[in-house]
Amino acid sequence: MSRFARPAFCTVFLAATALGGTACHAQENHKKETVSTYLARIKAIDKAGPKLNAVIALNPDAAKAEAAVRAVQGPLAGKVILVKDNIETADPMPTTAGSLALKDNRTGRDAPFMLGLRAAGVVVLGKTNLSEWANMRSGASSSGWSGAGGQTRNPHALDRSPCGSSSGSGAAIAAGLAWGAIGSETDGSITCPASVNGIVGFKPTVGLVSRTHVVPISHSQDTVGPMTTTVRDAALMLTAMAGSDPADPATDKADAHKTDFAAGLAAASLKGVRLGVLRKGLGNNPKVIALFDKAMADLKAAGATLVDIDFEEPEEMGRDEYTVLLYELRTDLGVYLQSLPASSFKDTPPIRTLADAIAFNTAHPEELKWFGQDSFEEAVAMTDVAVYQKARANSLRLAGREGIDKLLAEHAVSFLIAPTGPPAWPIDLVTGDHSIDVGMGSMAAIAGYPHLTVPMGAVEGLPIGLSFMGAQWDDKRVLEAGAAYERARTVPVPKPSLKRWGE
Repeated sequence: MSRFARPAFCTVFLAATALGGTACHAQENHKKETVSTYLARIKAIDKAGPKLNAVIALNPDAAKAEAAVRAVQGPLAGKVILVKDNIETADPMPTTAGSLALKDNRTGRDAPFMLGLRAAGVVVLGKTNLSEWANMRSGASSSGWSGAGGQTRNPHALDRSPCGSSSGSGAAIAAGLAWGAIGSETDGSITCPASVNGIVGFKPTVGLVSRTHVVPISHSQDTVGPMTTTVRDAALMLTAMAGSDPADPATDKADAHKTDFAAGLAAASLKGVRLGVLRKGLGNNPKVIALFDKAMADLKAAGATLVDIDFEEPEEMGRDEYTVLLYELRTDLGVYLQSLPASSFKDTPPIRTLADAIAFNTAHPEELKWFGQDSFEEAVAMTDVAVYQKARANSLRLAGREGIDKLLAEHAVSFLIAPTGPPAWPIDLVTGDHSIDVGMGSMAAIAGYPHLTVPMGAVEGLPIGLSFMGAQWDDKRVLEAGAAYERARTVPVPKPSLKRWGE
């Protein structure tokens, strides 16, 4: 969870259907799923029926792409995925970041990591809705709402938040609308929606996967990552996504750390593994604490040694992180917008800077119907490079060297664990997100270290994930720990009801 007013930067089809089954069943057996069956499910669940509103655009070439990969061999061949709509793909769909200002943004470019997925035989079905501009427009936002896509809903409780900013990706995978999805995260935007939607989400080490042609917030913290129903599926996707990109200097070391992230997962064990338990991240809700204690019992039964760590994230870390995000949003978004072809603004005024985006929103009141753009306005005024550099150095020190690194070393533990976040809170477009304080993922986000969330059960039918956080470039071992817990878990993972909470 983010420490700011927004919850995260940037997130059973019970009635019989013509699909010959249920969304719950399909989620558990993706091997038989094709583009046509996913399209039918999206029509029945996302656009009609409960209307999750998770998918913002469909790829008209998806069936053609599916036919083209029939000869491809490998575990990803023919797997159908959705992509968060702040990530460019070469398919004939726009990349809007949820904003009406980019409704015509068809660049014809693939984000470089997409090339690895395509080579592995993955089929892009469409784009997912998100919190507009990856939830960096306002502190009073409603996660999962965008001007271009409207409000995404949580399939476990339609009146509760899907979190964000990868809201549509989380909701879509929970509802069985694709085999996997791509999300992006600056602080919590993969892990939070994965947690509240009851799926697996992995935020890799920053620099393991290219960010080129991804609408940015922060080059210091941004990354993309997989969102799936199992840890193995996330590892398979990451294997195809990882690698160095000359256009993204942060990925200089990626090829050296690229590996088969799925290899050995089936045999991964927690026996003798020391886990640092961040109990200050539990909050004070007794039902959340009880669920977490059951997960701890499962970890212990699997052979792990649990080490309680008395640690609380320092307030100045989050304060300085926000300064960094404001400064880098202004600069990084400007670079991205300036890279867009003129055709990206066919029917709208060109926006080439953050100030242009602010002006566009002011001129289009439908964008500001539910909340403003206070964070944008703060960012455009954040121009002091010395203040920025000091804030980045301090937040990175507190999250990395004196945060995760120090905790791992001093307590001789391999990973840090905590609940990922709270149960989903009610959607409130009038006053924005309101949730209880649970989780401690900002350290991994600021330091740029790997963070995996795996479902650990639910509170009153609302899913909550268990976080595994590790050292920089320790992505494979984090995935191994998560896979071992996934097998050891004894608490049932809830299936989406596609009803309002309590019904």
